[in-house]
Amino acid sequence: MVAVDLDAQRLNLTHLKQPEIHHLVKIQPHGVVLILDEPDLRILQVSRNASKLLGVKAEDLLGQTLDEILDPYQVDRFRAGLSYNNLELINPTKVWARRKGDDYSVFDAVFHRTADHTLVLELEPAVTQDNIPFLSFYHLAKASIQQLESTASLVDFCHIIVRQVRSVTGFERVMLYKFDEDGHGEVMAEDKIKDMESYLGLHYPESDIPSTARKMFLSNWIRVIPDATAEAVDLYPSINPATEQPTDLTLSILRSAHPCHLDYLHNMGVGASLTISLMKDNKLWGLIACHHRTPKLVPYELRKACEFLGRVIFAEISTREEEADYSYRAKLAQVQTALIDFMSEADYFVDGLTCHNPNLLDLVDAKGAAICFNGTWTTVGQTPPDEELNFLVQWLNKTVDGEVFATNALPLAYSDAERFKNVASGLLAIPLSKRSYVLWFRPEVIQTVNWGGDPNHAYEVTDEGGEVRLCPRKSFDLWKETVRFKSLPWKPVEIKAVLELRKAIVNIILRQAEELALLAQDLERSNAELKKFAYVASHDLQEPLNQVANFVQLLEMRYDERLDEDGKEFIGFAVEGVSLMQTLIDDVLVYSKVDLKGVECELTDLDDPLHQALSNLRGRVAETGAVITHDPMPTIVVDRTQLMQLFQNLMGNAIKFRKPGEMPQIHIGVRRREDDWLFSVQDNGIGLDPQFAERIFVIFQRLHTRDEYPGSGMGLAICKKIVECHRGKIWVESALDQGTTFYFTIPVGGRDRNHASGRTTQNYPFGRR
Repeated sequence: MVAVDLDAQRLNLTHLKQPEIHHLVKIQPHGVVLILDEPDLRILQVSRNASKLLGVKAEDLLGQTLDEILDPYQVDRFRAGLSYNNLELINPTKVWARRKGDDYSVFDAVFHRTADHTLVLELEPAVTQDNIPFLSFYHLAKASIQQLESTASLVDFCHIIVRQVRSVTGFERVMLYKFDEDGHGEVMAEDKIKDMESYLGLHYPESDIPSTARKMFLSNWIRVIPDATAEAVDLYPSINPATEQPTDLTLSILRSAHPCHLDYLHNMGVGASLTISLMKDNKLWGLIACHHRTPKLVPYELRKACEFLGRVIFAEISTREEEADYSYRAKLAQVQTALIDFMSEADYFVDGLTCHNPNLLDLVDAKGAAICFNGTWTTVGQTPPDEELNFLVQWLNKTVDGEVFATNALPLAYSDAERFKNVASGLLAIPLSKRSYVLWFRPEVIQTVNWGGDPNHAYEVTDEGGEVRLCPRKSFDLWKETVRFKSLPWKPVEIKAVLELRKAIVNIILRQAEELALLAQDLERSNAELKKFAYVASHDLQEPLNQVANFVQLLEMRYDERLDEDGKEFIGFAVEGVSLMQTLIDDVLVYSKVDLKGVECELTDLDDPLHQALSNLRGRVAETGAVITHDPMPTIVVDRTQLMQLFQNLMGNAIKFRKPGEMPQIHIGVRRREDDWLFSVQDNGIGLDPQFAERIFVIFQRLHTRDEYPGSGMGLAICKKIVECHRGKIWVESALDQGTTFYFTIPVGGRDRNHASGRTTQNYPFGRR
């Protein structure tokens, strides 16, 4: 056997590593297999070792019925049991097979049916002619359970099992082997003779017991190989004449093991083996593996006793595990209930999850947690930086397809996580929406794993006479591996807890959204009434104000000669007040109309509203000598009139707040960004204190007296409203005596694209944000 380096393109390693067990059609030579045709129980196939065990050649047995080779009375019992289609009524049983003369051989007989309902009878020579009585099973299990009651440790439980099994069977080594989530296994308990090397605590790679073999252990709870060196026996004929296919021996007790597994036993120095499945929740939890260095025949009754022992004692282990899980589940349920109460009472559900004790960390025993909601991160404990969290969420959006994502090896799935492995090698994530997540983190735990041989070279590919096959490793010496980039694993109960929390969060968000929607409706109705009142009130104020202005002017004209200087001054004050009042009313009307008439968006060359604004300001420009320049303006979808008002107010503001004796210099700039257009209006005026950068956009707010700078205090409030109605933002950057720059943005969303082919008008209520 020579190892060869084969082209990976020619070699299907997956097929070799996961052999199809149902294609194995040979049996072990210590028993006989009969393939039967129902209902007459005629022999269709028989193993070629029939002459040795039954005294009749395989060729001569074909076509005979069971009545001709077994006790007819027992065969009648078989037919009765088969008629009820319940093999449990007849399995297992002792049978007597005729030999020459009056000679009989006693066998342990077991029936089973294949996937295509072919009936198979397996016969093994009986070591004793008597069945083990029930009380023997009972006392065997009772003695073991009494030992279990004295300890609460899972490891101690496992050691009790292997001691009992070895005591009953006489094998030189008995191990209890548990599978992990990756399919690898660990020897949790071992009992052996002194001169054998210990395998306790060693890990074994998934390829040692591939998934196809594990599936077989689900249906075959006990598997025996009395002689690992024995030559396998064929069935005769090789093809079942009834199905015209090879008979599927997957469920056969006598089926020969896969050649790779026999090589594996040989390399371990094992001459005989017995394997018992340990099941939990209909899944393969682990195995009890019994090894002997020389061939060892294990009677059928003894094997069943071991299977019974394994089931009874492991049921006790499962109960203890469930009790431990229940205690932890109860603790998590208390934390979950508290978190839901905190969220329900908080104005903002994130505060309910993070600002109390217990908090998010206590739900899953995490060291860090982060919540991303509405683009804002809230963190608890040790977490990656916000920038890394943003990239992580982008990766999750592309990766996660479900309600939860859990890994204890994040850097192996997301390479960027290596940068923060010390805080987040483990990740548990639940999406609330496409951009909102709740994340839990666990730090890296560097571990040393002891393997039985190098797991990176668990097998080698060989070519024997043109047949490519896998051969297991020859060395099972201790091989240490340092495992990095992994955290402690997330328990199923923890994953279930976060899924339940996700439901609670979503329900609370929906409830709060409904409450906000109702509040928004009330506010919208109230705002509409206020705006209507402002509009109507402004109109109604016009008439009395005009009357006041007219009568004051008439008073001045008729009685000018009779008025002294004080009277004329008083009339001047009244005229100025009326003028100011008129300005205020006009500005209030403009402010209310911005919202009431809606945004009439159309594809607009911004040169047009800009030049209209300049034309409206030409008198003030000529008076002050202002120099106004601008960048080339884009063509975008906006309300033409509103943008004219915006430009006019900002440029008028720059002219008004010029430095004394200095000619105003104003520049309107624009540049395209990824999601919007950024505009700027820069001047060389008196500037303002940055602490007032927000206040100046509030209605009727002024930083100067009207004697210093006239105006109503409405101009910038109108600018803010116009920009927000276009779904943009406006802000100011300034310093005293350093000039001022106003910035505002106009998004480049779907409306630009929708109007790209021509001019179209759409009305948008100003209240829509």
